[in-house]
Amino acid sequence: MNNSIAKRLEQYTIKRPQEVLIVTIELEEDQDKIAVFKGFSSSLMRATAFDPDIPVLPDEAKIIAIDRIASPYNPESPRYIQTAISWEAMQNLLAEVGV
Repeated sequence: MNNSIAKRLEQYTIKRPQEVLIVTIELEEDQDKIAVFKGFSSSLMRATAFDPDIPVLPDEAKIIAIDRIASPYNPESPRYIQTAISWEAMQNLLAEVGV
């Protein structure tokens, strides 16, 4: 199994389908927000490639924060479970579900 950050976050949302993750990243001095839900990732700020083999969240990206939001995700009125989670703290949640 590929243990990339993106794959681990996608696996987390498969195991917790009631959650949407909004991942704020920095890549080459640009910021992006990525939604991860039910095993899929999509950029909220730029075009997402049609090819699923092209990662939306590359491993070289710096994770600034992760928000856990209750699904269904409504960008106008998100229901936050937890906000501004660090990558280190998120790894504990990943371990809880076995990814």
